[in-house]
Amino acid sequence: MTDNSSVARPAVVYEKRGDVALAIIDHPPVNALSLAVRKGLLEALDSAARDDGVRAVVILCRGKTFVAGADIKEFGRPMEPPFFGEVIDRLDAFAKPVIAAIHGNALGGGLELALACHWRIAAPSARVGLPEVKLGTLPGAGGTQRLPRLVGLELALKMIVEGRPIGAAEALKNGAIDAIASGDLEADAIAFAREALSRENPLRRARDVTVAPDPILFERAEADARKRQRGAEAPLKCIEAVRLATELPFDEAAKREYALCIALLQSPQSKALRHIFAAEREVAKPPAAMAGAAPRPVKTAAVIGPGVMGAGIAICLLDAGFPVSLLGRSSASLESARARIGKIYDSGVTRGTLTAEQKADRLGRLKTTQSYDDLGDADLIIEAVDEDMAVKREVFRALDRVAKRGAVIATNTSFLDVDALARETGRPGDVAGMHFFNPANVMRLLENVRGAQTSDDVAATLMDVGKRLGKTSVLIGACEGFVGNRMLSKRSREALFMMEEGATPWRIDKALYDFGFPLGPHALADMAGLDIVLATRRARYDRLTPRERACDIIEQLVARGRLGQKSGAGYYKYDANRKSSPDPEVEQLLRDHAKARGIVPRAFDDAEIVERCVYAMVNEGAKLIEEGVVRRPHEIDIVWTHGFGFPAHKGGPMFYADQIGLPRVRDALRRYATTVGAEYFEPSPLIVRLADKGAGFYSNG
Repeated sequence: MTDNSSVARPAVVYEKRGDVALAIIDHPPVNALSLAVRKGLLEALDSAARDDGVRAVVILCRGKTFVAGADIKEFGRPMEPPFFGEVIDRLDAFAKPVIAAIHGNALGGGLELALACHWRIAAPSARVGLPEVKLGTLPGAGGTQRLPRLVGLELALKMIVEGRPIGAAEALKNGAIDAIASGDLEADAIAFAREALSRENPLRRARDVTVAPDPILFERAEADARKRQRGAEAPLKCIEAVRLATELPFDEAAKREYALCIALLQSPQSKALRHIFAAEREVAKPPAAMAGAAPRPVKTAAVIGPGVMGAGIAICLLDAGFPVSLLGRSSASLESARARIGKIYDSGVTRGTLTAEQKADRLGRLKTTQSYDDLGDADLIIEAVDEDMAVKREVFRALDRVAKRGAVIATNTSFLDVDALARETGRPGDVAGMHFFNPANVMRLLENVRGAQTSDDVAATLMDVGKRLGKTSVLIGACEGFVGNRMLSKRSREALFMMEEGATPWRIDKALYDFGFPLGPHALADMAGLDIVLATRRARYDRLTPRERACDIIEQLVARGRLGQKSGAGYYKYDANRKSSPDPEVEQLLRDHAKARGIVPRAFDDAEIVERCVYAMVNEGAKLIEEGVVRRPHEIDIVWTHGFGFPAHKGGPMFYADQIGLPRVRDALRRYATTVGAEYFEPSPLIVRLADKGAGFYSNG
């Protein structure tokens, strides 16, 4: 679903090609189903109905795509007639064959429009889908009723419940479309329309197809949705709507579908997911101060460090078409990296997401080297060595010597000082951070970090490269831990403190899992490796408070050889299949630790665990806004939903705080400031100001 700006020209143009009328939607940028488009379609159908010389109608679009969805500007306010349902009903009852000619994407309402037509023809590169579930709702114009009648229940459930689009070939194979154009789409659609007139049933309506019940399939779909989309309401409602296609007459089922759609649109989860959808687009826009900055041309790239992260970044660049030079200290490390990259590409070929030719092309653009001198032609150089400041300083001094003038030099550090690295060079304006998330070739989030002296065009280049890599990029300022890890450190602190006070790791993890996180902090730490977590803690040790230093639970675990999953024990113990279970040894360690610290253990409920972990993050997020590290709360919510597992159906930590009310957050912070410590929970001035006037991060009250 997409946004559209208003345009002066007609949104729908009516033309004739002999006995075939064309209703041409021309409403940039993505031909969204705005009021003007709905009116224009009805007017075109009226014209075709009145003209005895018109025997069929083709609906097609100008620009890059077919109708790509509803107009999101109409969300949250009353829609004006004619409503989309009126367009669908008119198509459904139209007395002359209507053919949808699809190119680009037919998504959401765009596919519902096409499904209400009698026939569908698509360009070979077209995609069709019903992604409404990703916005916390479901198709409300017959999509859950027509699609299963055409493609069957199993594929319809996958497309609707998961929001998964399919390509033209799969759509043709399964009946979602009727033909793939072999030449010009418009000409082929007109020819198809004339051919359809000669068929025995030129007015083939999806509504007339019956769908047999399949209780076992629906049970399996519900179980899968509860597991894969845990906590989300819309997937289960999508299944309910599709089930109606097997139980009720079409018109009655369509009315029930619409009611379910409207109810979901008004739900907190849909509001949260639509917020994330809009925030993704907001964070991609450059700040006003950078409006005139053009990105530098980037045609070649280099990565320093052939480890897991460096190899992942190299894959991102290769996938986007860049020639990549990968630098390492030894031939063995470089051979290992090339083998790792090749194995990932082999997996893509096996799954069918990559051809053998594409694999060969990408590996052919990868060069490995042990010499910095080979990086002199790179337009973009990304450092991805270990999180050791001394090592990184050495790398940046070497890069300053060999990199060409105008090259962008970026560090992939997750928390170290970008400005300190920039000072190792004579070109601090060319230096910035590009914090990829592990695995870099899978995770969509990219924190682009602007240092104190980073130039506007370098910042613009980071965002441009992120877009070319297919990442969701956010532009933020430099500080320790940036956005994600700085806020994460506050959650981790509270988890450690609560263990001192009597909560077990699994008790804390369950509370946060039930809140919606995919993993609790201790299960996550065990997965990452407690030795890695400890190394990060040691790097920050000088900046920890006395209580944080004394809370040395991680040190004690590592000293016992408990490194997490890889050693068979960490916070949890693990069997041969890495299945976790609570460990009495850890409970005893925590009791001994509390006794040594003079802390009397107590019971915890879920509310306190969630509040201390989440509100500590929100408080730190408010400080990031106050300090200017981020321009607004949008960046924080995108970082946390895309990179740290904050449940998207809650909208991110800052949106979530608004929904529960900042006065409630402020009061809880003050309460914990008394019981835990003011240095940890004193409410930020921004939260106090907003809460006192009944406002929120996204509202003025």
